[in-house]
Amino acid sequence: MKYSTLKKTVALSFASLMVAGVALAQGDSTKVKAAADTTKMSSDATTAKVFGGRGQYNTFSLGLNIGATSPSLATGGSGDYLNKKISLGYGLSLRDQLAHSFALQLDVRGGKVQGSNVQSDPSATYSTNFFQATLGGVVNVATIDYIRRKNAINFFITAGAGLAWYNPTGTFQGVGFDYKAQTGNSVKEFVVPIGAGVKFRLSDALALNLGYTENFIDGDNFDGKKVAYPTKDHYSYGYGGLEYTFGPKSKPNLDWVNPVAMMYDELYDAALRQEVEALKGRVGNVENAVNDLKKDSDGDGVADQFDKCPNTPAGTVVDGSGCPIVFPKIDTSLFVRKPVAGEAKAYSNIQFEFDSSVLRTSSYPTLDATSADMRSNAGKSAEVDGYASSEGTAAHNLRLSKDRANSVKTYLVNSGVDSKRLKVKGYGETNPIADNSTEEGRVTNRRVEFKQK
Repeated sequence: MKYSTLKKTVALSFASLMVAGVALAQGDSTKVKAAADTTKMSSDATTAKVFGGRGQYNTFSLGLNIGATSPSLATGGSGDYLNKKISLGYGLSLRDQLAHSFALQLDVRGGKVQGSNVQSDPSATYSTNFFQATLGGVVNVATIDYIRRKNAINFFITAGAGLAWYNPTGTFQGVGFDYKAQTGNSVKEFVVPIGAGVKFRLSDALALNLGYTENFIDGDNFDGKKVAYPTKDHYSYGYGGLEYTFGPKSKPNLDWVNPVAMMYDELYDAALRQEVEALKGRVGNVENAVNDLKKDSDGDGVADQFDKCPNTPAGTVVDGSGCPIVFPKIDTSLFVRKPVAGEAKAYSNIQFEFDSSVLRTSSYPTLDATSADMRSNAGKSAEVDGYASSEGTAAHNLRLSKDRANSVKTYLVNSGVDSKRLKVKGYGETNPIADNSTEEGRVTNRRVEFKQK
């Protein structure tokens, strides 16, 4: 992998860690006042709340570490020098735990990195004294609690960025080099550390850290020579150290808190359970009151407390007071239009517009007269025959004639004529009663005829 691509990937990973940590910190910083104290998780735990905010914990810590440096990386990668020498490294860290699983950490490290034997010069050696300061994020990715309801071992990953100051010295092809002596200044380059580790809880305030970081230098002169330019140099640091968390003993260390266990304890807190039971009682009283308001003994749709006519028979139509509504008997004959003598003749032809089966309003008097006659003569039936003019295809005109006959039948049935007494037929453009070559004749042929039986 090219170093430029690796650097971009590392920078993106670091940014993701920072964003995730800020989101977690905001979630943990939400302060919700709880009504009751929780039970203690262990002998040294306090009554911290899951949503009580970060202020109820100790969060700031100082760490010291010492370990070994090497030009090689556990994840692989080539270097300018073939022989890798293990050297001494040391560091100091300042950490602020923002959430149960995320912290910001300032690391200050120093030491020496050494190597020898370049392919072009087996006698070449280098020794680089360095000092670096980086700011990064620490994410707790897993934990072991040994069923003590408090974390005992945390596994974490780290990523950050910062500056490294270093002075490479050594010999190459028989010539010595000392960068600071030659230039008057140490080298200053951008550095990206990525690592992982495990933290052991010795007490609530004291922890043992074991970790490993791979440090990527944005330069090719960390080992003194640009042998395989434009490659970038790197080194690793494995360490062990102690970390102390400051704060009063009355507060727990946020790094070791088990929020799941705390939530369990809060749910089973005696005072909280009493409140829940009291709330259930209040809810039950409200439900009973609502049920009383909804009670309707006679099923008429009006609650008993508003029903002024209780025990009405099932199916009775009632008003808003629960009393029966008395409807006057309607004389349906008033709604049947009776034809006036000379106004319309029953069984006359019904005319239609071009390519339409919709009844004209002018046809209603004839249809009303026909309906009145058939209803007054129960033994009479009729055949309703539909016709069309000659425009269009024969098949279309046949369908149109049937639609016209059905429109007439529908009107008569809706007016009270038994549908069994009406038979519908469509004859299309056959049997014209006028000349289809003229408009007047075609208008006449668009009709429905009655055949009385």
